[in-house]
Amino acid sequence: MTLDEILSSLFPDGHEVRNDKGVLLGSATLRSGANMLVLGVAGRTALGVDEAIRLSGHVLRSIGRDSGPILVLVDSDSQRMSKRDELLGLNEFLAHLAKVLIHADTNGRPTIGLLYGHSAAGALLATGLATRVLVGLPGADPAVMDLPSMAKVTKLSMEALEEKAKSTPVFAPGLSNLAQMGAVHMTWSQDGSLADQLEALLADMPAVRDGRDALGKARGGRLKAADIAERVRDLALQAR
Repeated sequence: MTLDEILSSLFPDGHEVRNDKGVLLGSATLRSGANMLVLGVAGRTALGVDEAIRLSGHVLRSIGRDSGPILVLVDSDSQRMSKRDELLGLNEFLAHLAKVLIHADTNGRPTIGLLYGHSAAGALLATGLATRVLVGLPGADPAVMDLPSMAKVTKLSMEALEEKAKSTPVFAPGLSNLAQMGAVHMTWSQDGSLADQLEALLADMPAVRDGRDALGKARGGRLKAADIAERVRDLALQAR
């Protein structure tokens, strides 16, 4: 589906979402009549300091002024690999965007990420994975880290990583692997109304801010994360 088709299916009652050089900003009307803030990245645009601060500002301006859920549409490259962005502190801008989304979510503005194209690395972490729930559309192509980059970091060969990726979703890119790890909450169908699927999700949003570890354990993709998180919580309580 194209971005225009996705927006039309999500918001049949109309929307005011504009695409400015790959940065999506606007709002839309839900079938329930409620307003939804919309932002995101389109056209496989790299997420740099300029894009991150515009997206953050869009959310911050709406806090205290508007109400309703927030939708983050994602079709990006990775974070922008440029000397300028790195010198300006790109990591801080990406962290700021993620914290703004988390702040909004914990203050009555439930956040949903919709991954409909590509995304990777810091761009995925600061957008879709910073929302309470990340949904995928068929054909989406996410990767927390691609295998060539992973090979450089781990010093393992591509052959070894490709073999591990067959049985261990942590080592593998792709929508199904992120779903097995619990990072992707669900995959929507393109054959039905996206508006209906959005309303159904809003009516049944997970109450836990971040239950990806438990979801990944239940799906067999992250067997240790939930247990480690539980031990950390127990230690924190004992230290009080």
